[in-house]
Order: sequence, then structure tokens, then C-alpha cells
Amino acid sequence: MVSFALTRKWALGWIVPLVCGAAMAQTAPALRVEVVASQLQSPWAVAFLPEGRFLVTERPGALRVVEANGAVSAPLAGVPPVAAGGQGGLLDVLLDSDFATNRTLYLCYSEPGSGGNSTALTRAQLSDDRSRLQNVRVLFSQQPKVASSAHFGCRIAEGRQAGRPDGTLFVTLGDRFSRKDDAQRLDTHHGKVVRIGKDGSVPADNPFNTPAAQRDGALPQIWSYGHRNPQGLVLAPDGTLWEHEHGPQGGDELNVISRGRNYGWPAITYGENYGGGKIGAGLTAQPGMEQPLHTWVPSIAPSGMAFITSERYGKAWAGNLVVGSLKFGYLALLELSAPFSGKVVRESKLLPELGERVRDVRQGPDGLLYLLTDSPNGRLLRVLPR
Repeated sequence: MVSFALTRKWALGWIVPLVCGAAMAQTAPALRVEVVASQLQSPWAVAFLPEGRFLVTERPGALRVVEANGAVSAPLAGVPPVAAGGQGGLLDVLLDSDFATNRTLYLCYSEPGSGGNSTALTRAQLSDDRSRLQNVRVLFSQQPKVASSAHFGCRIAEGRQAGRPDGTLFVTLGDRFSRKDDAQRLDTHHGKVVRIGKDGSVPADNPFNTPAAQRDGALPQIWSYGHRNPQGLVLAPDGTLWEHEHGPQGGDELNVISRGRNYGWPAITYGENYGGGKIGAGLTAQPGMEQPLHTWVPSIAPSGMAFITSERYGKAWAGNLVVGSLKFGYLALLELSAPFSGKVVRESKLLPELGERVRDVRQGPDGLLYLLTDSPNGRLLRVLPR
């Protein structure tokens, strides 16, 4: 592992104003960054295995184990075929909350098939020697498949109620770019957040899992709709579901996701068409559609998101949110009006001169933040207080 201290300009961070006009954030604490592993090929997501190991997905289709000393394994056997290309490939990974006893994990990826491809979710078990996946089973496939290499979404979160896992999974699904109007339709999975059981079943309390909704063509897996390309998803300690998604040219959104709600895309947006010009009627609000908790204009291209629950960076950071920026290559710290809840009151840029696309950010079992940088020579980084 290689450690390097940031210059004072790096470490203190640069401050950015909120779009909503909130006060400027105060200087961020000093940080240093340690390289855990490098030469990863377009890594997309990281999960934390026991004994200090990591599980990393690579978009071309490989799943690898990174040892505590930074050694990177050969690709694991048993990974399902992926439609690698454009934004598609092997994307998110999540360990089951009971992984220590059941060895179960979940993979989200672009699944090839008749008519094109779509986002899919698979369950598998990691072999004891960590060399392969076993008992691989597809739990969910986004419908319909389309010929597109964009907007897969593909973040996973495990559901909880009363602080305990409830046997469900949430998955974000992009609008597939060419089918943006589908985000407002309930008869497709495009532009949705879905909720399914860990066995692939549909929970009885899903908002559109009713005879009346299904007679109207609604798909029972849908939890919320009106999304564009959600690449951040995390459950707060109080059980609320937080999501962020890419806007078009501007208008990235942070949302708190509620059962059955419509989040507006493409009928309302704070972005505009690539190259300029309004989208649809150019509206930012409409009755019956949710407003984002926070927006980014211009776009930062957010990817990955985590709540800070530890005090490794001081008490002031605990309860706040961090989001990776692909476009500008930094980590955004979003200060909330209450721990794990409320409104965004300040935003700070952390590691602004990192200069690498931040694809994923997670808090590890040690309470520290870990980043994945997305490139043909991507890196797994550990963020340490100075």
C-alpha cells in the first residue's frame, strides 16, 4: 500500500455554494489518502469481506478479491455474462447482512438478451476459498430489454424495518436514455426504483402490487418512478432510503425515496438538453411530483454515496453524507440539518485535486471511507484523517 499526504490546498478542501443558496461551508478537515490497490480495470463497486479483504467489480465483467496487503486476485469464476460496453457491464455488489453465515452476495449488471440488454440482479454465494461464485440465480431482470448501452442505474440496498433486515432489496433502474418517457409509465421498469424479496418474490406491501394497479398494467416490483439514471442508493440508520441520480446537462438530484412516489423525470427537471434547450415544457415543478432534496447545477455526475456513521473524522462529520463526483473527480461532503436526516445545509469539496473519476464511496467496518476511481487503471483508496 502506498500512502501520500495531500498538500495544504488539497487537504483543506475547496468550498462550493449550494444551488439553493445556503451559506458557504467551513473549511473541511485535513485528509490523507492511502492506495490500497491499483491497476483495476474500470472498477465500479466495492464490498468489505472479513479479515480486511475487499470484493471489487470491474465493468468489463470481472469480480476480484483484493487482499488486505493490496494483492488483486484473478477474476472469480461463475460471474454471469454481462453486456459490457458503454456504461454497461458488471456494476454493483452488495454482501448480504448475514454474509458471515450464508456467504450470500448480490450483483447488479447489464444483462444481454433478446432485443438488447437490461439491468439485472443476481444472487450467489462466494466459495470458501474465494475463487468462484456458487448457486448463482437471477432474481430480477428489468423489462423490456432495449438496444442501448446507457443509463443502467444499478445500485443495490438491503431493506430494513425497525432497524433489522426485512428480507427485501431495493435496486435502481435507469431510463435507458433512449426511453426517457418510460420513466413516467408504470408498465415498464425503465426509470424506476424496484423492491423485491431476496428470493426474487414481490413483497405484498409494494405500492403497485394490488389487483387494481395490475389491471391497469402497473408492474408490481415498482417502489418509485420518474427517475433518470440513479447511481447512488443508501439506507439511513432510521430506515429512510436516499438516492441520487444523474441529470442531463445539469440537474443532478438527491432524493429521499418514499413508497409509490413520482420523482418527475422527464416531466420536471432542473437540467436541460445536451447542447442547450429545455426538456419537454421546461418545468421544474408539477403537482403530484416530488421535489429533490438537493440539486447540482452544473452537474457533478454523482456516483456512489455513503452516510458517515463513525467519528473517525471527528464528531462534526458523523451523520452527514458523502457523494462521489465522476465529472470533477472529488468527494462531496453534504452536511445535513440533523444526523442522517433533514435538509442539506452545506456542501464541501473534499480531495478536489484527486483528478480521478470517483465511481464508488463506502464506509468500511473500520469507520473509514473507501473510494474507487473509475479508469482503465482504477484504484481503491482509503481516506484517512491527517
